[in-house]
Order: sequence, then C-alpha cells, then structure tokens
Amino acid sequence: MAKFIYKMQNILDVKYKLEEQAKTRYSEARVRLDVEQEKLEGLRNRKLMYEDMARELMCGILNLARIRHVRQEIERIKEEIKNQLIQIRVSEKNLEQARLTLNEVIVARKTHEKLKEDAFEEFRKELNSQESRENDELVSYSYSNRNS
Repeated sequence: MAKFIYKMQNILDVKYKLEEQAKTRYSEARVRLDVEQEKLEGLRNRKLMYEDMARELMCGILNLARIRHVRQEIERIKEEIKNQLIQIRVSEKNLEQARLTLNEVIVARKTHEKLKEDAFEEFRKELNSQESRENDELVSYSYSNRNS
C-alpha cells in the first residue's frame, strides 16, 4: 500500500513552531500585566496605610513635620499610581498585540492543516480509484481466462 507524504509538511512544522512561540509571547505578556497590576495594588495599599497614618496623626498630639512628611508621601504615591496605570495600559496593549498575533498564527496553522487533510483525502480517492482499476483488470483477466 502506498504511503501518504505531504509535500508541504515542512511548512506545517514551521507553523507549529511559530504557534508555540506566539503562545510563549502571549504567556509572557500576560505575566507582565499581572506583575504590573500587583505593583498597582501594592501602591494603593501603601497609600491607604499613609492615609490612615495621617488620620491618626491628626487625632493625637500634632507633629507638623511628621504630618507634612506623610502628606508628601501620599502625593508621591499618587504620582507613582498614575505612572503605574500608564504601565498597565502599555502592558494591556502588548497583551492585546500578542493575542492578535497568536490568533493570526493559529489561523495560518489551521489553514495548512486543512490543506493537508484535503491532500490526504485526494490521496485516498486516488488510491481507491487505483485499487478499483486493479480489481477491474483482475476480474477482466480472470473472466477472459475462464472463457478461453
């Protein structure tokens, strides 16, 4: 029996490798976004801590230098939060780009898999046709030998 050999198998193999690379890049972008979001959460927690500290300082004996320092820290953390939000937006855009690239690579791979399936079906049809011709020839030969 004949063996099916897909002529563009090397291209399909490249498509599989590209898909794996795209999945890796997507995964890395997802991790980066998660890290940036964790940083933002940490900054927000620090801001809440300083706000609580400022409220406590206002209730007890007033230490103006300490109150001023805490307020400056709150303002500094607010600025860091703004910068972190920008970093998160950048990470989200990178993640979206990685997702789009992954989708394109998956579509290309599936297209080549479909081409391989179509080529295999064509191969099977040709093989069946060849077997049918051989059977017809065998029957014809057997019939002519019996009649002779």
